[in-house]
Amino acid sequence: MTHIVSIQSHVAYGYVGNRAAVFPLQRLGLEVTAINTVQFSNHTGYGAFTGEVCSPEHLRDVLDGVEALTGLTDMQAVLSGYMGDEGIGRAVLESVRRVRLANPEALYCCDPVMGDVGRGFFVREGIPAWMRAHAVPSADIVTPNQFELAWLADREIVTLTDALEAAAALRTLGPRVVLVTSLNVTEAGGEEAEAGRIEMLVDTAAGSWRVATPLIEFATPPNGAGDFTAAMFLAHCLREGLSGEGPARALAATAGAVQALFEHTRRAGNRELALIGAQHDIVAPPLQVSAERLR
Repeated sequence: MTHIVSIQSHVAYGYVGNRAAVFPLQRLGLEVTAINTVQFSNHTGYGAFTGEVCSPEHLRDVLDGVEALTGLTDMQAVLSGYMGDEGIGRAVLESVRRVRLANPEALYCCDPVMGDVGRGFFVREGIPAWMRAHAVPSADIVTPNQFELAWLADREIVTLTDALEAAAALRTLGPRVVLVTSLNVTEAGGEEAEAGRIEMLVDTAAGSWRVATPLIEFATPPNGAGDFTAAMFLAHCLREGLSGEGPARALAATAGAVQALFEHTRRAGNRELALIGAQHDIVAPPLQVSAERLR
């Protein structure tokens, strides 16, 4: 059975971080060892919350216990999301090194959570530079949104060509696969993207592909969608492989799952992701998505 170590935040109520990743991964049939970087009552988007941030020593201690039991040899991948500070980041990369020492074939998927279009950065000063210098080069797969890709690649993204060049530039830092989790760009020649659609893009040395799905509007967009998307993409990459068209198939499967989750969330009328209601459609999405090859 495929086994993933997921190092992310945890909330008692709602679905972000590990709460947005672990259950969907399990529904896909993967075993997950979850290590929590925080334990909060709810995500910070509500404004008020309670709980504590875990120390880097806590993360190391938990992994020590897991390693004593399992040896880590059955771990095929590490998934990481929001890193509150550099200390947590260093502990995450140390965990990646330990898993790779036990299993040299293990993958590292880094969701470089830093900010978003229209919002800017929402992490502590210094985290973006640290992410670019340390976390991204250590990763096999990175899953930035358009804002994060532009900053990490140090270039403006307006057109599809810009996005492709930025993703290729990011791969020169070390990752084999770049998934851009939300994309809103103009086409070649300056044509506007089709209204009412949202795109995702995957770029590898073997090629680039994109998918477009109907845009679902929310009065209050739910948090945790990026955490869910990164988890789904990693799961499907583990099944499809990182070579050839494997990432394209993983992209299509991920897009279908995200669309299904958003449809359930819209119908539920809640600002939390409707993971429980969507669980069957996450495994077998009603909308069959095809990835378009770009190069």
